[in-house]
Amino acid sequence: MLWDIDQTLVDLRGVGAAWYTTALAEVAGVELRALPNFGGRTERAISADILTSHGVEPTEENVRKLWLALIAVSESHAPTLSSSGRALPGAKDALNAFATHGGIVQTLVTGNLPEISVHKLTAFDLHEHVDFEIGGYGSLSAHRPDLVPAAVGHASAKHGTEFAPESVVVIGDTPDDVRAALDNGAVAVAVATGQFSAEELADAGAHTVLGDLSDLVAVRAAVLGGAN
Repeated sequence: MLWDIDQTLVDLRGVGAAWYTTALAEVAGVELRALPNFGGRTERAISADILTSHGVEPTEENVRKLWLALIAVSESHAPTLSSSGRALPGAKDALNAFATHGGIVQTLVTGNLPEISVHKLTAFDLHEHVDFEIGGYGSLSAHRPDLVPAAVGHASAKHGTEFAPESVVVIGDTPDDVRAALDNGAVAVAVATGQFSAEELADAGAHTVLGDLSDLVAVRAAVLGGAN
């Protein structure tokens, strides 16, 4: 199982803009004037857009300097991050439930950086059953579908088994999450807890669209095909 984070497991809207404001000022000495759309995009794509739109060349060196600043500001806010948002309905119960199913590996395919992923999930006690070591993160590529085979490859290497594409489930809240699954032959489960409606997620090709994760029976059916 490959979980997205923002607007799938947690709602921390506004935090990204605040953190980028601090990081950009530190790295480039300029004030943040505009933000690209974050939904479904990776940190590599977002960071390149922000640097470019503020007159800074998005070289690998500059991108990584920006990431280091983002990680630092995230770490400084980690102890109080839970006051800036909330865990979304059913998130904790779903993570706990799938931890009891033998053979299921839970990790991430997220646009976030690895360190920030840990901060966000730990703030809401959603980290216990997530294997952060094998996730597909936004530092890898500007193209979100690239993150799925990265995570599956890491999981296969760690567990000594090949995961067939149809056994991989991607859970997210944007059409980009859906496309990342479909482009890799995986199952796309969408939750309408972000900026996209259930209709938009269905039109993107999601195999199942849920209002949120609060109906554990429905979540299990979407992921396991109705198995208990």
